[in-house]
Amino acid sequence: MKQSNLVHRSPVAINLRSTLAPLGWGATDPVFRLTTDGSAWWVTLTPDGPGTLQLQTRRAAGSVVGTSWGAGASWLLDRVPDLLGERDDPAGFDPTAAGSVGRVVAKAWGRHRRWRVPRTGRVFEACAAAVIEQKVTGREARHSWRVLLSRFGEPAPGPAPTGMFATPAPEVWRQLPEWDLRRAGVTPQRIHTLWTVAAAGKAVERTAELDPAEADRVLRALPGIGEWTSAKTRQRAHGDADAVSFGDFHVSADLCWWLTGERGDDEQLRELLRPFTGHRYRVQRLMELERAGAPRRGPRFSPPPHRLA
Repeated sequence: MKQSNLVHRSPVAINLRSTLAPLGWGATDPVFRLTTDGSAWWVTLTPDGPGTLQLQTRRAAGSVVGTSWGAGASWLLDRVPDLLGERDDPAGFDPTAAGSVGRVVAKAWGRHRRWRVPRTGRVFEACAAAVIEQKVTGREARHSWRVLLSRFGEPAPGPAPTGMFATPAPEVWRQLPEWDLRRAGVTPQRIHTLWTVAAAGKAVERTAELDPAEADRVLRALPGIGEWTSAKTRQRAHGDADAVSFGDFHVSADLCWWLTGERGDDEQLRELLRPFTGHRYRVQRLMELERAGAPRRGPRFSPPPHRLA
């Protein structure tokens, strides 16, 4: 099996966990994982075929070591700088210019100044995952993602952790029977959106090299892809530092609470984030790194069963 290695020296010290955590869905994600030995693992279907990437930090040497396996091994190593956020430019991000709200952000930025927005460049993968997340709990989304990838994904090449798979190609998603998707807990509306995104797979993938505004326009032209889904896709695949998650069940309340001490909605959040235009997702991620947000109240949501009509 093809194996490649790379020693990458970054201009800033890299914290793999804080940088790459937004790309994964917990300890059993089939695509991206952070393991107890400090490694980050990513399995994806590259243009050259499936590949597995392992990243490890060598703190004493100030470098990140990448090892990859599979047909996509070389492609993955070429993208290590993007994955570590080296395309992200925080120049112009000055929280102190935003008054009292800015002081909250400035303190967090002081603690996490080395954090950068990662960029995978795999747009269809990110968009399919975002569609799976639409209007359901995180637990439901993670379950559906695991079930579908374990059945229809490409097994991870090399010594990846157990249960890791590459996302199926768009043409595979297009051919998945509705029953298999329903059995994985995907509702009819999301099924048709997945099929739509898969049918436009090549156009979706080409947005990787577009500027953020144009990528957003192309993605949102697809039926079933709205502001939230586009933002989630661009956060992961495009490294868009401005792609804040408007429309999220928790983000608006959490960010408003963090910035002002009061809960708020999307419109209030838009106004609060106006001084940070160009870096609004950076503010969202700083809140997440600070583990801040509004206190949770009320009973847990009980997911409904999904059955064929």
